[in-house]
Amino acid sequence: MTVAVRAKRWFHTPRLRQAAAFDYPLLLCAIALLAFGWVMVTSASMSIAESCCQNPFHYSIRHALALGLALGLGVIAYQVPSDWWERHGVWLFLASVLVLVLVLIPGIGRTVNGATRWIPLGPLNVQPSEFVKLFAVLYVAGYLVRHAEKVVNQITGFIRPLVLIGAAAALILMQPDFGTMSVMLATVMGMLFLGGATLLPFIVLLAMVAAAFVTLVIFSPYRLERVISFLNPWEDPFNSGYQLSQALIAFGRGEWLGVGLGNGIQKQYFLPEAHTDFLPSVIGEELGFVGMLVLIAAFVFLTWRAVSIGLRAEALKRPFDAYVAQGIGLWLGMQSFVNLGVNVGILPTKGLTLPFMSYGSNSLMVGCMAIAILLRIDVRLRHLEAERGRPWSRV
Repeated sequence: MTVAVRAKRWFHTPRLRQAAAFDYPLLLCAIALLAFGWVMVTSASMSIAESCCQNPFHYSIRHALALGLALGLGVIAYQVPSDWWERHGVWLFLASVLVLVLVLIPGIGRTVNGATRWIPLGPLNVQPSEFVKLFAVLYVAGYLVRHAEKVVNQITGFIRPLVLIGAAAALILMQPDFGTMSVMLATVMGMLFLGGATLLPFIVLLAMVAAAFVTLVIFSPYRLERVISFLNPWEDPFNSGYQLSQALIAFGRGEWLGVGLGNGIQKQYFLPEAHTDFLPSVIGEELGFVGMLVLIAAFVFLTWRAVSIGLRAEALKRPFDAYVAQGIGLWLGMQSFVNLGVNVGILPTKGLTLPFMSYGSNSLMVGCMAIAILLRIDVRLRHLEAERGRPWSRV
């Protein structure tokens, strides 16, 4: 038997077909972001870890443990079929809203830097608002499937899901966490638009949100200060504009190729939150413009992949899978855009992490669960495509 014949038979074996029926580019992109994030968290946190914990790898070790937990949750989420998420999405969202209430009860929620966002569970601090974003996607996807005609033809079909979403948004805003609330609302609005809702309710709602935002900015001094410092951080670079001005200095020092991994200066007590919200500034300083381009390309690819899975699900008449995939794509794409926009000074400062990368166990766990759900949907779609004579098609 010739080598060519053996290779042909091996290629068509069930084992190889099973191995090929998996979205490895999506998985590898997510793993690469997780690994790169751990490296950059280690680099960004060594100085502060040495100062506060007498161990330069304190945050690195904790981040590695969080990665292990997140990957474990991802494996568990991959085992869950999308039909189960569809049946239980509303209950998961209601449970997450209840936990948001618990966060605000004195003695239960934990307050850090004036924000009450966590519930301590032994060594782990659970941040319910992170999980609400994923469960909101599952809830709205199920709603769009159950009430597709009402969403398109009746204003009540558009308003009804926003009642629960609005309650969750109000609870998140009370923590306060304006960034998470904004991303969740934007994701839900995008999903309703994809579900066929007419344009008029969006215009009215956006006008109401804009008015509420202006009111919040005017009557909340710290939000007004953030907006003013965002518009011109150099006006007060040692007070209200300090964080953004230091981030911009980091990008300026990085130039094209950066100063080298581990050689950044801004992370050494100059740039606050260097290993959390402002991790991209450290990347820009140490790996330069080229490194930032690679990072942006990875998030663009991941978002495109999620939307592509949604389009394939729509073509195969699996609307819930389509809405979930597109919702996850919208959520991850918008959150990464907001975080990067804050770091480069085109958006006001918000407490949003960079998905898959910033220090924080809750963000890692939810991100891995989202990717696992996408992978499970993709595998199901590949099986359906193979049954219909279109194996592993791409959009």
